Amino acid sequence: MSLATIYSRAQTGMEAPLVTVEVDLSNGLPGLSIVGLPEAAVKESKDRVRAALLNSGFEFPSRRITVNLAPADLPKEGGRFDLPIALGILAASKQLKDDSLASNEFIGELSLSGNLRAVNGVLPAAVASHKQQRSIIVPFENGSEALLAKQTTVFATKNLLELCAHLSAQEFITPFTETLQSNYQRETLDLSDVRGQHRAKRALEVAAAGSHNMLMVGSPGSGKTMLASRLPSILPELTEEEAVESATIYSISHGAFQMSNGVYARFVHRTIPHLLSHLLGVAQIQDLAKYL
Repeated sequence: MSLATIYSRAQTGMEAPLVTVEVDLSNGLPGLSIVGLPEAAVKESKDRVRAALLNSGFEFPSRRITVNLAPADLPKEGGRFDLPIALGILAASKQLKDDSLASNEFIGELSLSGNLRAVNGVLPAAVASHKQQRSIIVPFENGSEALLAKQTTVFATKNLLELCAHLSAQEFITPFTETLQSNYQRETLDLSDVRGQHRAKRALEVAAAGSHNMLMVGSPGSGKTMLASRLPSILPELTEEEAVESATIYSISHGAFQMSNGVYARFVHRTIPHLLSHLLGVAQIQDLAKYL
């Protein structure tokens, strides 16, 4: 009987609880079963892991393989556990030394060729791994995001073969140091551009100064969206802690990851014409006709 233990992180809201991936190889009919409250995408990882190992030149053990994702009462979802499961199988089958596994945490989805694909929620996982004094190994596309967790040692790799060479001390991967090139540009609209609307602007200033909520009510075209889009221009810059917290929200969402020390704004549109008018920068919905 062979047993290997790998550390990873789940995603629960803005938290990244620790998940211990235990892989056991025993005698019996060949097969791979995953237990520990996995959802459909996690159950399907056995096919991705098998193909990734074989296409990377490793042997897939012809034994009974049991993968336990502990704690068992924590829901597991997504393809983030592909990498730790694959490494657990390699370690349990003695194809990979497990000396360096205990000091690292692993997150990543595997393609059938053995390449690593980016996943959501890497930033909170990187923050949590630093608290446990462990390094984190992530797909290359997630390297800049994980690096936002200050003082966390981040290793970003492109494929399973490259990572195994690093863990086997054959060819080391240098810690990721690339700075994040944010694709977020702070809103350039300024409240000083608004003519009139003195009472509304005064209300925005009071709300910004006292961190109050605001509810704007009025007929279409009265200037609600115009004023709301300029509110970030009078808000203070985010602190480092606030910026990381805001970036964590983007990290766990399914949209593109964005990070800035400026204020984030999200616009909600009731109809497709309203959305198009915002994206195209058209002041009047009627002017959309020239774009159609």
